[in-house]
Amino acid sequence: MPLVARLGSGIPLVARDRELGRLRAALAQAGEGNAGAVLLAGDAGVGKTRLVDELAAGAEDTLVLTGRCLDAGETGLPYLPFAEALSALGNTANRPALAMLLPKLALPAEREPGTESMIAPSLIPGRRPEQDVGQLQLFDAVLGLLGDLSERRRVLLVVEDLHWADASTRYLLSFLLSRLRSQRLLVVGTYRADDLHRSHPLRPLLSELVRLPAVDRLDLTPFNAADARRFVEELSDDLPADVVRQVAERSEGNAFFAEELIAVATCDDRSLPSALADVLLSRVERLSPEAQHVVRVASVRGRRVRHYRLREVCGMTDIAFDTALRELVQHHLLVVEDDEVYAFRHALVREAVYGDLLPGERVRLHAGYAHHLAQHLDERGAAAALAHHAFQSHDLPQALQASIKAAKEAERAGAPAESLRYLEKALNLWTAVPEADRPSDVDEAVLLRRASWVAGTAGQPERAVAFGRSAKKALDGQPPEDAAEVLLRLAQALSTLDGNDREHHEVMTGAWELVRDRDASPTRARVLAGMASLLRQQRRHTAAGEFAEKAIADGRAARAPGAVADALGTLGLLGDYAGRHDEARTNFEHAIESAREVGAVNTELRAWYYFGLMYYDAGELAEAARVFKEAGDRAQETGLTWSTYGVEIRILQVLVHYYLGDWSYAEWASEPPGTSVSSTVLARLAAAGTHLTVSRGDLAESERMITKLRNDWHRDIQIALITGGTGGELALWRGRPELAVERVADAVEWTKKLGGPWSLADIRIGAIGVAGYADIAAKARRKRDAEAEEKAVEAGRKMAEHVRLTAKNGVPRSTSLGPEGRAWLARAVAEESRLTGAGDPELWQAAVDGFAYGLVYEQAWCRWRCAEALLGAERRDEAAEQLKLVDEVATRLQAGPLAEAVAACAKRARITLKADEPVAREQVDLFTPRERDVLGLVASGRTNREVGEELYISEKTVSVHLSRIMAKLGASRRAEAVAIAYDRGLLE
Repeated sequence: MPLVARLGSGIPLVARDRELGRLRAALAQAGEGNAGAVLLAGDAGVGKTRLVDELAAGAEDTLVLTGRCLDAGETGLPYLPFAEALSALGNTANRPALAMLLPKLALPAEREPGTESMIAPSLIPGRRPEQDVGQLQLFDAVLGLLGDLSERRRVLLVVEDLHWADASTRYLLSFLLSRLRSQRLLVVGTYRADDLHRSHPLRPLLSELVRLPAVDRLDLTPFNAADARRFVEELSDDLPADVVRQVAERSEGNAFFAEELIAVATCDDRSLPSALADVLLSRVERLSPEAQHVVRVASVRGRRVRHYRLREVCGMTDIAFDTALRELVQHHLLVVEDDEVYAFRHALVREAVYGDLLPGERVRLHAGYAHHLAQHLDERGAAAALAHHAFQSHDLPQALQASIKAAKEAERAGAPAESLRYLEKALNLWTAVPEADRPSDVDEAVLLRRASWVAGTAGQPERAVAFGRSAKKALDGQPPEDAAEVLLRLAQALSTLDGNDREHHEVMTGAWELVRDRDASPTRARVLAGMASLLRQQRRHTAAGEFAEKAIADGRAARAPGAVADALGTLGLLGDYAGRHDEARTNFEHAIESAREVGAVNTELRAWYYFGLMYYDAGELAEAARVFKEAGDRAQETGLTWSTYGVEIRILQVLVHYYLGDWSYAEWASEPPGTSVSSTVLARLAAAGTHLTVSRGDLAESERMITKLRNDWHRDIQIALITGGTGGELALWRGRPELAVERVADAVEWTKKLGGPWSLADIRIGAIGVAGYADIAAKARRKRDAEAEEKAVEAGRKMAEHVRLTAKNGVPRSTSLGPEGRAWLARAVAEESRLTGAGDPELWQAAVDGFAYGLVYEQAWCRWRCAEALLGAERRDEAAEQLKLVDEVATRLQAGPLAEAVAACAKRARITLKADEPVAREQVDLFTPRERDVLGLVASGRTNREVGEELYISEKTVSVHLSRIMAKLGASRRAEAVAIAYDRGLLE
């Protein structure tokens, strides 16, 4: 697992375990008499100092000496880092030559008045000794002092910021590293790789040093995307997920940049902090005037710019331009991506340079790019670039024309989010541009309708509805079929969000009234298909079938295969509902085929989604996984992964593969998108992902996410239905059944407000609620609290009755409960048997059998409870078989909480889970031996200091162990951790 540790600074060290391991290994070798050196290279702010600090903090029985070079221009301070490092020793050495470095290291502690100095005149500070003799004496004195120190204890010498080292420091470093032999010494030197241009004086020295056998080089690269996100999350726990993602992306893995961006993340995400901007601009200000001009022109274009485009806008001679470019490349501000493209090495450098431009300068340069791009509109992406530069140079008519063209190009390229961005820009410009300068082939209503459609395909349903409503307001004077198209688009957008049923019905029927008496046409066919879908949602199946047949007839007559495909999909749904699965399968397949022929991708994905859902509801999970895999691939291929049905498919991929026990695939599918999509989409996907995080035992992250998602219940009923259950499961694993039943009751009440119960979801939530009451009753029995036990038993029976009534009356999709619903009902009944004791083994076996159709984890969970019930019935051998089966599944899935629960059960029953491990207790242990010692002493009432004294460790180390213990238990305080450990049987 990636390393995450904290020092007193509070700055997290994330994902540096490999590099830290190499440094610690080198330090360990030095302790054995194999002196060595590590040259640690990395960009400014990437975390070199933080890594070295972590090495020093964990270096026990080691003398740590640290010195830093300073940026003092061309004339650096001689030997500054060595003087700083050795000054920490005080007056402990009597080496006359060290007077050149630090006088107090060479002078005796006391001297009688009038006595002569012991230092040779040529070595007194202020006098210039003969270079070759005096300097060698100093070098030898430093080496000898370090050797003497290393005889008593291991020495770690850190020299930071070597890119600023003066010549004397470089010579002394070269002398030391070339004479590393058997001293117990490790030298670590850090430097900025991005500051080493070709003429930098440190470059030739590095090439010589890395050839030495005792010297190793370690490159500290920026974080990858996942680690950058984790780093930002560690720094700030209260940032929204989208802000965390933006900061991580903009920092590009640089720790310092991320810290600075977090400081202003809640204010203005586009502006750079002044401290960061100053750091970045300081490198630009060292360049020649010509190079500064080129980098400023390049910043106006963006992160990347083509050679010929930059040269034309710069307006320089070829020789001057090439010389300036070479300087920028050598100083690592620009990098050459290929023969024609230059890119800023880091995006924030470009932002800093662009932000430093004067307003008039910025407008002029944007106009230059706009003029150039207008001559090259045949190039891919030129319209989008022209729209941007024309707008920034205040040429609004040109910006409007280019935005509309860019939107069309983006939609054809399968990039709906980008298309929407340019349509929004065009709509914002529409009223600002005089009517005479507007395009003649499009009007505002058309733009609004297209924006609504593209927003839907981009996975932003709320904005799709907003644009559709705006288009509806602009219907005055529109022909009936054009008006019907606008209403149809709004109805399609409304159908994807909960709580809009009435408006959806009014808008769709309004579209139908506009075309009811008109001849067959593509618009009429689409409206008929929309009416069929609406009537099916209202469970008016006969009327829905009639409208679907009419849509097919009109669509074929008017050559509108997209409408035909849509209607075939509705017929497939009606066939599935009626139990005619062969007919449904045929209609779904024909719908997919028809939609694909004409490129009606959204209609195709709708058919794919319901096709897979048919198998899912029937309990054919393997077949559902196959269909959703093909559907997901198709969505990705067409750029509609985050469209309305693309998201539905992705969520079902998470659930199906989670149930099948393919948790790696489920984890991949639950990853949030890197593009900007609806917050509702993100919330629904995150809700589905809580199945995985809770079951794997990532309790702290699960708690954070489920608590956050509670605020999104109003967005979509599915968020409440999923997290109501996973939130209850999380509380049970944390040993807090009271919180579990509270969350379950909250979810049940919420679903009632929205017209529930909702069958399967309510049955699942209710079963978890019964489990919570059973745990509360068991806790009351242990405390001999008869009144509390009676209340828990009564409440549990009421919840079980709610589940039975829901199973009987609350099935909205079909006349049968389905295999998953029947399995959860069986579990609820089995949980009810635990209200008064260990549970009924036969009822638990029925629950195990109920989940046998493919829900791997749920079946294993029921086996665990079945084993407990068997032990209560003194059927030990059968219980052992069940526990072994559960342990095998929990180990394979890495389901930490379940594995721990099984291990605890086996320990109490003295059952060995694996043949090659004779003691059951040692099978799975939540804590390390040291953590168990710490927890035991804390439970006895000891303070951190007392625990440290007892175990011969520092108080800080005790705090680290306690933090890990609380994270594993999902606790926020010491007392809570002890209570949870007692309740879960983890403390005697």
